[in-house]
Amino acid sequence: MGERTGGATAGQHICAGLLAHVDAGKTTLSEALLYKAGCLRKLGRVDHRDAFLDTDEAERERGITIFSKQALLPLQDVQVTLVDTPGHVDFSAEAERTLQILDVAVLVISGTDGVQGHTRTLWNLLKEYDIPVFLFVNKMDLPGPGRKALADSLKQLDAGCIDFTAPDAQREEELAMCSEQRMEAYLEGRAATDEEIAALVRSRKVFPCWYGSALKLDGVDALLEGLRRFAPRPEYPHTFGASVYKIARDPQGARLTFLKVTGGALHVRDTLCGEDEQGQWQEKAAQLRLYSGAGFTAADEVPAGGVCAVTGLTRTRPGQGLGHQPDAAAPVLQPVLNYQVLLPDGFDAHTALQMLRQLQEEDPQLHVTWNEPLRQIHLQLMGQVQLEILQRRLRERFGLEASFGPGSILYRETIKAPSVGVGHFEPLRHYAEVHLLLEPGAPGSGIQLDSRCSEDVLDRNWQRLILSHLAECEHPGVLAGMPVTDLRITLLTGKAHLKHTEGGDFRQATFRALRQGLRKAESVLLEPYYTFRLELPPDAVGRGMADLQRMSASFAPPRQEGETAVLEGTVPVAEIQDYARQLAGYTHGHGRLQCTLKGYFPCHDQPQVLGRIGYDPDADTDHPADSVFCSHGAGFVVKWNEVDKYQHLVTPLRPSAQPEQSSAPVRRASAARGSAEEEKELEEIFRRTYGEGKWTTPLPSQVTTRPLGAMVFEAADEYLLVDGYNILFAWDDLKELARQNLDAARQSLMDILSNYQGFRQCAVILVFDAYKVHHTGEVMRYHNIDVVYTKEAETADMYIEQATYKLSKNRRVRVATSDGMEQLIILGHGALRVSARTFRQEVEQANSEIAAIIQRHNSANKW
Repeated sequence: MGERTGGATAGQHICAGLLAHVDAGKTTLSEALLYKAGCLRKLGRVDHRDAFLDTDEAERERGITIFSKQALLPLQDVQVTLVDTPGHVDFSAEAERTLQILDVAVLVISGTDGVQGHTRTLWNLLKEYDIPVFLFVNKMDLPGPGRKALADSLKQLDAGCIDFTAPDAQREEELAMCSEQRMEAYLEGRAATDEEIAALVRSRKVFPCWYGSALKLDGVDALLEGLRRFAPRPEYPHTFGASVYKIARDPQGARLTFLKVTGGALHVRDTLCGEDEQGQWQEKAAQLRLYSGAGFTAADEVPAGGVCAVTGLTRTRPGQGLGHQPDAAAPVLQPVLNYQVLLPDGFDAHTALQMLRQLQEEDPQLHVTWNEPLRQIHLQLMGQVQLEILQRRLRERFGLEASFGPGSILYRETIKAPSVGVGHFEPLRHYAEVHLLLEPGAPGSGIQLDSRCSEDVLDRNWQRLILSHLAECEHPGVLAGMPVTDLRITLLTGKAHLKHTEGGDFRQATFRALRQGLRKAESVLLEPYYTFRLELPPDAVGRGMADLQRMSASFAPPRQEGETAVLEGTVPVAEIQDYARQLAGYTHGHGRLQCTLKGYFPCHDQPQVLGRIGYDPDADTDHPADSVFCSHGAGFVVKWNEVDKYQHLVTPLRPSAQPEQSSAPVRRASAARGSAEEEKELEEIFRRTYGEGKWTTPLPSQVTTRPLGAMVFEAADEYLLVDGYNILFAWDDLKELARQNLDAARQSLMDILSNYQGFRQCAVILVFDAYKVHHTGEVMRYHNIDVVYTKEAETADMYIEQATYKLSKNRRVRVATSDGMEQLIILGHGALRVSARTFRQEVEQANSEIAAIIQRHNSANKW
C-alpha cells in the first residue's frame, strides 16, 4: 500500500528507550516506571525472577536483558512506548537496532560504578543517531563515589548534562550556558518554560539528569514528570511510513515484524510493499499487536508514533523502511569473533543452515555463512555469553544440540595511501572498463562510495550500476582475504560499448578494478580493540601492568579509587579474550575486568597473523585482480601488474602523495620527559615568568638519563631499593595525591627520597614499572637518587629481585616494600626487607633530625 493516509495527531505517541551498561539497574527502573504509572499492581524484581519485561527464561536465570521488549506507559496527554534494551556488551547490536525508532532515550548510570566504558559506547551511539537523552543515576542508596563526583563525570560526557534535582536558580544558570537565546532570556530575568527546555533537549543541547534509587522508587516520580514535560513531541507526515527494527516469533511460531509507524497510520489488512534480493513484494498486515511485556492486545489501527508487531509479513527485515520511510543506515557495532558450528553426528548440515538462517532473520549480525569446499557453517558473535544463549535457542526451538569450535578473530583490511585500480572485462561480445580511486578513510568510517565521472563520459545508469556492485557485498582484501573497510572508493571514469556491454560486464570490471587497486596499494591488517577498565587490589598492580604490557595494551598510569587501583586503556581483543579467568586467580576474586569494543586498528602482530592465515591472493580465483582484453576475436588475460599498459582509457586522476596518518590507539607519553625542544621552551617560560635563577625545581633538561642496560650504580656500602608504586599506594598522603595526579605523587616521592638520601648517605634506587609499550627502559639520575623505569613487560618486582641478587653479594642491601611474595624472595637473596610502614617511620625520623639540625644551626648563628 503505502499511499493510505491517517489522521494521527502529532505528538500523541512517544517512543522512549532505556539503555545502560550491565548491572546499572535498567530493568529495575523500567519496573519502577511502570509501577508508578499505575501499569503494574505488584513491583517485580530481577533477582526474584518476576520482572515484568524479563519475559524470557534465560533472562530470568541470568538476571540480564537479552532481547529488547516494550511496554505501554500512559502519561496523561501522551502515550509512551517504553523499550527496554540489553545492557550486556554481547547484545549491544540488539540495543543498537532499537535506536532507529526512539524519540528519546533514558541512559541509566549506576551510582556505584559511575560512567563506564560501555556507557561511553552507548553515548556515542546516541550521538550518532541524534537521539535526545535523559539521564538517571541509579543506586544512589548504595556506597559510591558521591553525587559531586558523579556529576563531574557526567559533565565529561557533555557540558549540557544538567542536574534537574538542583535548586531552580542553579538549574536556570546552567540552562543559560547552553544557548545564546536562553542566556539573553536569563539576563532579562525570564525563567525557562517547558517548551524552551524541550526544544533544547530536542536539539541535544541539554541532557536532563535525575538521581535516585529505582529499587526504592526514589526519584522515579521526578523522572516520569520530566518525561511528560520535557520529552520532545515529534511531528509526523500524513503519508504512511514505517521503520522495521526487529523480527521475532511468538510461542506458536508465528513470525512477528516489530515496527514503528513514522507517518499516516497502519490498519489491519493494509497491503505493505517492499523490496529484497528476490525483487519487489506485496503482503497484507494480518494482525496488529500492541505488546506490553509478554502479553498483547490486538488493534485495528496504529497511528504515527505507535509501535506494534505485525503478523502475515514474511519478507521484512530489521532496518527496512516501508512507505516513505528510507532504510536505516548500516549498524555501527559489528561482531568481532567468528565461530564454526559443530553439528551432532549424522545431522544434515543444510537443515541446520536453514535453522540458523531463521535466527539470522531475528539477529542479522550473526552473518551465517556456508563454506562449500569445507562443508562448514560459520557465524559471527560478540562474545561468550551470546554464544551460550545461541546454543540454548537452537536447543529449545529446534531441538538441535550444536556446539561451537574455538572462536577466531574477525580481522579487517585497509590501505595506507591512495591507489588507482583499473578493471577491464572484454571477452568476445562483452565490454566494460572501470577506473577507481581508492583512498584510506578515517577509522570506523567503513566503505564510502562516490563518483567523479562525467555523464558525458559514462551514462548515469552505468555509474549507478558500478556503485551498486561496490555496495552489494563485502570485498576481501589481499593480505589475508579479510573484508576491506575504512576505504573511500571513487569512480573516476569508465567505458561501455553501445552494442556489446551487459550489466554483468560492469560487475566483472568493477570487482577487478577494486582488486587491482588493492594489489597496487600498501595494505594494512586491522584487528578489533577493546577499551578496558581493570580494577585491582594494590598488591596486584605490578602483575596487572606486566600482563597488559605482554598483551600489547596501551594504558594510563594506575588511578586510585578507594582501596582499589584502576587501569584503563585499549587492548587487542585477541590478547585479552580469556584474561578474566587469570584475573580471578591471581586476585583471589577481588579483581574486575570490563571491556567495551573500541573499533578496528592496525594489527599489533601482523606478520605472525598473516603467517598463520597463509592467504595467497594469486590463488584466490574467486576474486581475480587480472583483466580480460580482446585481440583478433579472442579474449586473453592480462596480469594485474600489466593492466595499466593495456587500458583503453586515460585515468583522469592519479593519487597524490599524502602524509601517512596512523590510526593506532594513542599511547600516552610520560609527562616527565618531553623532547629537547619542549624542555628548552619550558625553561624559557620559567625565565620569562620568574626571572633568571628564580626557580628551584629542576627542569627535565637538568635531569640526566641513561639506557637501562647492565645494573651499574655508584659505589656505596649500603643500597636501598624502593618499590615505587607499592610505597606510593601504602602511604595515605601519597595515595590521596595519586588519586588526583599520579605524576605529582610520583614527583613527591622522589623529593622525599632525595631528602632521605642526603641525610642517610646510602645509595637510593627508586623503581617504577614502565607504562608505555614503546618504553625501552632507562635510569634517571634525579638529584642524588637513581630512578629506574623498567623495560617493557618487566615489573618493579622482577627488577628488584635481579638487583638484590646482584648487589647483595658483597654489600648491605635493603628493600622497601610491603609485597609479601617479594619480601620472601628478597630474604632468600640475603637482602633485608623494610615494610612500607617501617620505612615511613624512618623517613619521618630522618626529617625530624634534619629539622633539629637546622634549628640548632639557626640558634648557633643567632648567638
